[in-house]
Amino acid sequence: MTPLKYLSGYPPELLGQVQRLVDEGRLHAHIAARYPDRHEVRSDRALYEYVVALRIECLRNSEPLAKVVYDNKLHVVQHALGTHTTAVRVQGQKLRTRREIRVASLFKQAPEPFLRMIVVHELAHLRHREHDKKFYSLCESMEPAYHQIEFDARLWLLARDLQPPVGPDAVD
Repeated sequence: MTPLKYLSGYPPELLGQVQRLVDEGRLHAHIAARYPDRHEVRSDRALYEYVVALRIECLRNSEPLAKVVYDNKLHVVQHALGTHTTAVRVQGQKLRTRREIRVASLFKQAPEPFLRMIVVHELAHLRHREHDKKFYSLCESMEPAYHQIEFDARLWLLARDLQPPVGPDAVD
């Protein structure tokens, strides 16, 4: 029996369905059937443009982002798929705030809905720091299928752990 490390907190019935997919070796095929295509947002510049466009579309009055990058160390070191940071610097008598978003590099190879879900999550932190009801409500307003895509992204991560990609699909 494979541990379902990305799925803690989900109902036992759902975990049983996932475990059956894993035991039967059908998890990869299940995810590939639902999300057959990868996105083309491969560079940091393309990611920055993607995130800024989504921020303008969904959060017009939010603070601008100083930096948006793929981070090779994020998944391994911090056990996170994306992070948002706020750096406050003193310039003369003014405080300057710089907001940054980092996305785990493994999402270079992900289907576009998974990248969008991570970006939506991190953008929601511009308004709400805590993972509370308002936070998830904002996530759902930016991406109506947010919770389903988050669950499917967890399945995708589990499938990657069970059978890591090789060749051109491997993350740098």
